[in-house]
Amino acid sequence: MQRKQQQKELPPSSQNIMATILQSIPKEANVTKIEYEGPRIALYTNAPRYLMENNETISNLVSVIKKRIVVRTDESIRKPEDDARKIIASLVPEDAKLQNTLFDTATGEVSIEAKRPWLLQRNAKEFNHAEVTEKTGWKIRVRKATTVPSRTIQTINATLKQASTERSKQLKQVGDEIFRPRLTQRTEVSLYTLGGFGQVGRSSLLLSTPESKILIDCGINPGARSPMDAFPRLDSLNLTLDDLDAVVIGHAHLDHTGFLPTLCKYGYKGPIYCTEPTLPMMNLIQLDAIKVAAAQGRTPIYSERDVKQIMRQTITLPYGTVTDISPDIKLVLANAGHILGSALCHFHIGNGDHNFVYSGDIKFGKSILFEAASWNFPRVETLLIESTYGLKEDIQPSRQEVESAFINAVNNTLADGGKVLIPIPAVGRAQEIMMVIDHYMKSGEMIEAPVFTEGMISEASAIHESYPEYLARELKQKILETDDNPFDSEYFTNIEHADAREEPMREDSPCIILATSGMLEGGPVLEYFKNIAPDKKSKVLFVSYQVNGTLGRRVLDGSKQATMLGKDGKVEVVTINCGVEKLDGFSGHSDYNQLMSFVQRLRPKLRRVLVNHGERKKSENLAMNIRRMHRVPAHYPQIQEAIKLF
Repeated sequence: MQRKQQQKELPPSSQNIMATILQSIPKEANVTKIEYEGPRIALYTNAPRYLMENNETISNLVSVIKKRIVVRTDESIRKPEDDARKIIASLVPEDAKLQNTLFDTATGEVSIEAKRPWLLQRNAKEFNHAEVTEKTGWKIRVRKATTVPSRTIQTINATLKQASTERSKQLKQVGDEIFRPRLTQRTEVSLYTLGGFGQVGRSSLLLSTPESKILIDCGINPGARSPMDAFPRLDSLNLTLDDLDAVVIGHAHLDHTGFLPTLCKYGYKGPIYCTEPTLPMMNLIQLDAIKVAAAQGRTPIYSERDVKQIMRQTITLPYGTVTDISPDIKLVLANAGHILGSALCHFHIGNGDHNFVYSGDIKFGKSILFEAASWNFPRVETLLIESTYGLKEDIQPSRQEVESAFINAVNNTLADGGKVLIPIPAVGRAQEIMMVIDHYMKSGEMIEAPVFTEGMISEASAIHESYPEYLARELKQKILETDDNPFDSEYFTNIEHADAREEPMREDSPCIILATSGMLEGGPVLEYFKNIAPDKKSKVLFVSYQVNGTLGRRVLDGSKQATMLGKDGKVEVVTINCGVEKLDGFSGHSDYNQLMSFVQRLRPKLRRVLVNHGERKKSENLAMNIRRMHRVPAHYPQIQEAIKLF
């Protein structure tokens, strides 16, 4: 708290920045006010067309002040939403198939959702962004309208709109904190390991300098038996939640975000940074965790209200944008290739004094869904890398091999008149498998059959479709520039209600069923499993890891019977006669060779590598081989270590 009190006694640091902006902006820009908007500086104008058509004015200014600038329309020129909506509808070409318009009163932006967004891009002759902004007073953002609207994104939009006044106030406060004067020019950098070291689960660490305290990831370990093993060891630090300048989230999985709602529940009020799709993805997963806890008779550690609070505090960033998140730390997020919106986090500390990259979970290999993880950072002195597959024998088959094996496994069962049940995590792997199925059925290499999707899969897919710019180039191009949208494939049928589950179960009807959960530990997949398990013609096909102790692992290990609870609460014994197969290679993690290749790619050469997110044996092996093969100091810390980086 002492640091926060010191800040209030110092003069505002914005004077030089604001003076430079005022001196550099032409009078024609009609700038009415300049305000902080979190890590950005917002220029409000009642003549937006000038700055939109003279981009070099803003570009030159950014190069001078080295800060992010956004152009906003002055509130005085914004038409009422109903009027603006009518104007937009009259200007959007009919062929673009306008679906919706969403207004954000905190930023003065309107998102235009269209089925054919390529007809509304900035270079489209029939739709001029500057003209539309001038006529409506709202800045335009074009989005792809999804096949099925995402309920999660709709909830986020409604929550943010309702809290627009609160958000505007919060963003100004965040800006004051970021752009305050530095208290010292001394640079020291330390890491504190709070979770996810020597283990998989509860990933969390603190990046600390004399100016800043940044919490990176805030996960849980769902399988832990005690709170000391389940949650990040924030209790080991001598700081309060008010001392945190920011939280940075790499991706949405619970082992990286599951404790974040609890952090907000107990009083964290500061900014949360992540990529745009990570916000709805983590909301979806966090809310599902509440339902799972209730279904298992456990008391959830947070409520829906806490998840909604995260929405209000989150500031989303695109890949590749340099963003100030504290007086001495800049953040750049880069594609990690793991799941939608997953990011490597590059922290630029001080005046080029130290560069630290946190890998989070990475996939250094291209898939149908994502590009391989980014590696071309201008400078990295310290790398913290995951080690889920850190042993030398952790080598996955090539994409061609695993896709060929998948085609054969499915075709053999469908040809025999059987059904293929794929228990699958709803986020990431499900969408990967859907893209593979769509691709090979269209090419004729996979037997055509109905594909039924269950659980959260449809909602997670809608979020993927909402952010095509985060997908692999070919997939992005299909969605944004053509009518051939794989997420809208004729092969897929989503099952919304329990009554509809009878359709895939019709006799003599070969089909593929994708259902959660991935380890047969609950959810819709169990009803399908009860029906399919006794059928010799059918198959359970596992494409994700099966943890010891789960029903999925017992089935995979050859169990011929499964004891389960029926709908009436009575115990049922299910005979397992169906085929069972496991395919490796669809993982969102890098294998051993990919991890070693990633370290080798980084230039200039690293000064230090730290290893986390793996069983101790795997972290130790990866660190040892990085030292031996790349001649770089490498260490595998344990939880509650303090490491001085600079």
